[in-house]
Amino acid sequence: MAKKFIISSSPHIHSGDSVRKKMVDVLIALTPAFGVSLYYFGLGALIVTMVAVLSCVLTEHVIQKYILKKETTIFDGSALLTGLLLAFNLPSNLPVPMIILGSIVAIGVGKMSFGGLGNNPFNPALVGRVFLLLSFPVQMTSWPRPRAWNIDYLDAETAATPLSMIKEHTGDVLPLAEVFLGNTGGSLGEVSAIGLLIGFAYLLFRKTITWHIPVSVLGSAFVFAAILHMTDTQYYASPIIHLLTGGLLLGAIYMATDYVTSPMTYPGMILYGIGIGILTIVIRVFGSYPEGISFAILTMNAFTPLINTFYKPERFGGEKK
Repeated sequence: MAKKFIISSSPHIHSGDSVRKKMVDVLIALTPAFGVSLYYFGLGALIVTMVAVLSCVLTEHVIQKYILKKETTIFDGSALLTGLLLAFNLPSNLPVPMIILGSIVAIGVGKMSFGGLGNNPFNPALVGRVFLLLSFPVQMTSWPRPRAWNIDYLDAETAATPLSMIKEHTGDVLPLAEVFLGNTGGSLGEVSAIGLLIGFAYLLFRKTITWHIPVSVLGSAFVFAAILHMTDTQYYASPIIHLLTGGLLLGAIYMATDYVTSPMTYPGMILYGIGIGILTIVIRVFGSYPEGISFAILTMNAFTPLINTFYKPERFGGEKK
């Protein structure tokens, strides 16, 4: 009997690397931003991160072992990464039950309900984050002031974020240096532009991701924000502020580039990234929420199959058109 080729589910990595190695690379790249979050938010950052990571890993293990009756895949690092990214999208004073609930939704609904890694159409961490934002809007938009933490992380002093200031049209009130270094209110992983950019450089060096999605997201957001800013410099914030504040860098570099939910071809990646960048600014400026990157990425995740259909990769060994 002839041997059969068995093709596993995506992501398909055409090299000597494995899914685990790629996940480890992303985890290493997120380390600088995590260090900054610990510096500014202290115990709260540590608690939120640990609870999110452990809850995601445990949820995936329980679903696979006791519901799907299959071998667990928690050691490939994907559930751990989902937990870390979810934590990066949460405030450092979010109560533990909400973190656990968001983790269950991220893994159970956003990932395992579609069959696990490689089958989910939407980024699981963002599914969990948006669920929490819609369910608990007050707690999800209460941002601790940097370096104002204490032993009771739930009782941290809160402050407005740069995006909320922009939304209220109070102007660019924070110095760029503070925004760049992370001395602002916001989610754990979004406050440090420098930490996120260091991780971006590492991912490019390791060839874990390519430049196409991050650059197209950031470039389109910058251009669209610049056009608005030029029409009314007092009313619309500068494009630099838009790039360095909120979750734009975090989303563009670490979440929009998810292998499973992003297009396969370079032209498709660029189109996908442009859509995310424009939608983010549209939601920030004209929508009800100060931030828009999560909704923009999930919206373009839904368009990924259509983009892959339009920009089909050349068949291996086929004739070039």
